[in-house]
Amino acid sequence: MFKKKSKSKKSSQSSDSQTPTLSKKELAALKKKKSRERKEFIQFSSSLSGAALVVSLALLPVGGPKAAIGAFGAILSLALSYKYYRQALWFFLIYMPFSGTITYWLGGGSAPFQVAKDAFFIPAFIALWQTCKKQKKPILIPRQLLPALSIVGILCLLTLVFVNGGQQFSGNPKGQPIFMGILGIKILLGYAPLIPCAYYLIRNKKEFLFFTRSHIVIILICCTLGLLQYWRLQTGQCVGTREMEGVLLYKADINAKCLVGGSLAFSPQVGFIRLPGTFVSPWHWAWFLISGAFFSFASAFNDPALIWQLSSIVALILVFINSVICGQRAAMLVVPAMLVILMFVTGQFRNLKRFVPIVIALAVFAVGSMFVFPDVVNERVQSLIDRWNASPPTEFIAHQAEFTSKGHDGILGNGLGRGTNSARPLGKTTLIETYYAKLMYELGPLGVGSFLFFASTLSWICFKNYRSVKDFHLRGYAASFWVFVAFIGYNPYWYPLDTDPVAVYYWFLAGVILKLPEIDRQERLKLQEAEEPPVKRKGKALQKVA
Repeated sequence: MFKKKSKSKKSSQSSDSQTPTLSKKELAALKKKKSRERKEFIQFSSSLSGAALVVSLALLPVGGPKAAIGAFGAILSLALSYKYYRQALWFFLIYMPFSGTITYWLGGGSAPFQVAKDAFFIPAFIALWQTCKKQKKPILIPRQLLPALSIVGILCLLTLVFVNGGQQFSGNPKGQPIFMGILGIKILLGYAPLIPCAYYLIRNKKEFLFFTRSHIVIILICCTLGLLQYWRLQTGQCVGTREMEGVLLYKADINAKCLVGGSLAFSPQVGFIRLPGTFVSPWHWAWFLISGAFFSFASAFNDPALIWQLSSIVALILVFINSVICGQRAAMLVVPAMLVILMFVTGQFRNLKRFVPIVIALAVFAVGSMFVFPDVVNERVQSLIDRWNASPPTEFIAHQAEFTSKGHDGILGNGLGRGTNSARPLGKTTLIETYYAKLMYELGPLGVGSFLFFASTLSWICFKNYRSVKDFHLRGYAASFWVFVAFIGYNPYWYPLDTDPVAVYYWFLAGVILKLPEIDRQERLKLQEAEEPPVKRKGKALQKVA
């Protein structure tokens, strides 16, 4: 074990010593380039701010202060995201877990704030697409996905034209069916471009580690805020829904929001708790915790730096704590179940040096929690059992499937958006709480079959890419992310693919998996070059200069 460590250390020292030092002329050129880029950014931002200010002042008499401020922010974010698309994509990923808090605590729940994150993603993708076009790089990554994606796209267009279009031009359109259909397509496939975005955004191992480590920091911050939210509610600093009566005790309410996030329910007198964390609702928070378990597990076992391994273990423990106190049975059941599955899929149980300390830490935490907070743990476990007995997930899924199989109208379904909650302002919708049942209702049996084919194709492509990674730690990351993609693609419970954060992580992590074999090849090539004799390296360097 120690020999292996010293060899790795020697290799890294050798690699560092071979890094060419820049001459004074090169340093001056680099400094000049950075100064020029800084000056360009200041000039662009200044002129853009002036133009945005003119437009917002023109809107002030018509739309009022909110419209003026919204226009100013929209122009700035759209233009800057297009100009600096790489930075915009990083900001999009970092902003998304906090968007619920910003929407309700700064934006008052207004519609522009609810879609603000797309103002960073959409122009950034357009800029990336144009860049790929200029450099003659493929924007569809991977190409093997084209047939499955085309089938889903064609069925969506047929439903939009014949079902939503037929409803729009009937005598009783019931809202705006065409716009509902467009929104339905956006929710179904709107974040699919994140696959090429991830592939081109992450160029090397350094940027890959920035991605994983930044999400560990995000998990630490969000979970700490989740604990503070629970503490404020428990101590009475936030009232929650404890003063409500009747059925309102069991409903999440935006007026009960506390510290961060949106609507919540906290009625301890009846043992009902649903916390939103930093997100807009408890369900979004539960699926963030589930997603966070994958990130934390992958980094705890595979990050090369000890400080980040320890940080990831802390993040994993915080995810466990929040999954217990948040009140969502999905998080409380899925988080531990997924960790067990990840142990076997990634083969980490054979890596005793990391496996044993992490398992011991989690076991000590679990046992310690039972002794320190017995009432909380007992209440959550009893609530889970009661809810399971009242509405078993298997029966719930079966009921949803039976309802939609009888309720869909024709082979193309009832129309895109008709089973999507966010489309309610555009017309009548039906509440369907499982994903494939929703697809059956909106797109009919052909839509369900086409999306299952698409999810299976994407899972298979990601599996092949993950298996092609040779480096043990990169392979561990790829395996963890692949389990997430496969689990979400086939998940029949609720509709996480329709909402943040899963709607983002599903597509983005697929792109990351596709990139990891290339990063693996880069690292192996560096290792080969580091092990070459100095004379051979010198000859290669002279050839490159010539």
